[in-house]
Amino acid sequence: MFTVDGWVWNRQQPAPHRHGAESSSERPPRSQHIDWHSRYPNLVILHGPNQRRTVALTFDDGPDNEWTPRILSVLSDLKVKATFCCVGQRVEASPDVLQRIVREGHVVANHSYHHPNLTKLPRERIRSEITTTNETIMRTVNLNPRFLRPPYGAINRTVIDVIQQLDMKLLLWNVDSLDWSGLTSAQVASNVLSHIAPEAIVLMHSAGGRGESLQDTVDALPHIVQVLRREGYTFSTIPELLGEPAYHT
Repeated sequence: MFTVDGWVWNRQQPAPHRHGAESSSERPPRSQHIDWHSRYPNLVILHGPNQRRTVALTFDDGPDNEWTPRILSVLSDLKVKATFCCVGQRVEASPDVLQRIVREGHVVANHSYHHPNLTKLPRERIRSEITTTNETIMRTVNLNPRFLRPPYGAINRTVIDVIQQLDMKLLLWNVDSLDWSGLTSAQVASNVLSHIAPEAIVLMHSAGGRGESLQDTVDALPHIVQVLRREGYTFSTIPELLGEPAYHT
């Protein structure tokens, strides 16, 4: 056990998420994503700022010892760099996988410590979820992320205030693979390819809840990359897409 900002955290092997796996019920409507982006276009990121024919693949909920390594191997074979939005408790449990993510040239972002819906927490708990994760990543790979992917894409004015105070940015997406929801690899690929646009940010996953398989994500990735490359797309990390640093210095 250890304490940060008055909150007690458990270093033991975590459950997949204290607050459960991905859930449609926890996600705000997509219109809310767009609304926050229109109000805070430099803080709430949905896509790249230009119209270059490039795509940013992002992977949530890792690292774990099963699916994240498989996805890393596929990305290595495809020569694609991506952005991994990491859960703090899983970094504690799988530090070697996070080290591999960085060693292989991918970018690390913050995805909270316990994967809660941040809009349901008090201000100081929101702050602790974010800062404890950054501190855990810093201890593991000596990097301090600037980007937060809020669990479920859920944000409100309080989350925005905390992010501004921490000099971070909120990383959302405009293409959702829905790969966590039990789709086939063909359906995962279709969700991505049918909604792609220049400088899209694609949401996928590199870990799931207990017993959840991401084999269809692993199987869909080569097809997604090959089709997009045939259409003239390249692949970027989030900082490359935005022309901004990935980490605090």
